[in-house]
Amino acid sequence: MFGGIGPMEVVLVLAIALIVLGPKKLPEAARSVGKGLREFRDSVGGIGDHEDDEDPRDHHDPTPVAASTAPVPAASPAPVPAPPADPEPTQPPR
Repeated sequence: MFGGIGPMEVVLVLAIALIVLGPKKLPEAARSVGKGLREFRDSVGGIGDHEDDEDPRDHHDPTPVAASTAPVPAASPAPVPAPPADPEPTQPPR
């Protein structure tokens, strides 16, 4: 069916992508294509492990942080909205 993709075809596709998308959008597009392929593989393979999908920068340090000794300012109450203005009185129908 398809003979195979050689190195020249890959270079041609990358050159066209660089011309169409430009140097600023190309990494973003490649990243989104990679995420899409990964999600497709996971859904087809039925893999329930999504640890590789998580960004390591999203993990938080579980160690507790000591509380500050500075006093916390009291929250001021929310302002009370003004009552609606009285509408003009309507005249009874004649």
